[in-house]
Amino acid sequence: MMLVYIVIGIVVIVALWVMVAYNHFVTMIQRAKEAWADIDVQLKRRYDLIPNLVETVKGYAAHERGVFENVTMARARAMNASGLADKGVAENQLSQTLKSLFAVAEAYPDLKANQNFLELQRELEDTENKIQAARRFYNGNVRDLNTALQSFPGNVIANSFHFEPREFFELGGQDAAAREPVKVSFAKT
Repeated sequence: MMLVYIVIGIVVIVALWVMVAYNHFVTMIQRAKEAWADIDVQLKRRYDLIPNLVETVKGYAAHERGVFENVTMARARAMNASGLADKGVAENQLSQTLKSLFAVAEAYPDLKANQNFLELQRELEDTENKIQAARRFYNGNVRDLNTALQSFPGNVIANSFHFEPREFFELGGQDAAAREPVKVSFAKT
């Protein structure tokens, strides 16, 4: 009879461990989803700021049509990108076109003194910082989840319940310049 109790005890302990491990993975997946939602909110804010910024610069530098079109097309590509790798590449391209827009703005002292431009610039800089923070938070959650999915004995539970690792959200491009943040600060002249 004692053997039956021991076997039942072991089965209960294993069942409890499986339940706790399963719930741990579910929690980690939800944290990663929440972290991605934070990135998504900040990217949407960025997308909303860009048309106003383009219109403000356009008022001072109307002959820079190619730059405006590039920013608009890059924004559309970033908004429509699917998958983290494509999203990262599209966001990097958008950052590069924003750099060219700010380079154009640098040549117009009246624009750099415009209150609307300065406010948009401040908001975009704030948004860029929030995107970076949200990206780090997301990637940290993904790292923890992927590590737990690959570590023994959690990988046994993960494989049994078909939990999948998540992709990191990385900027596209391989060179260091592509990973530079968009510089949006100008000195008043």
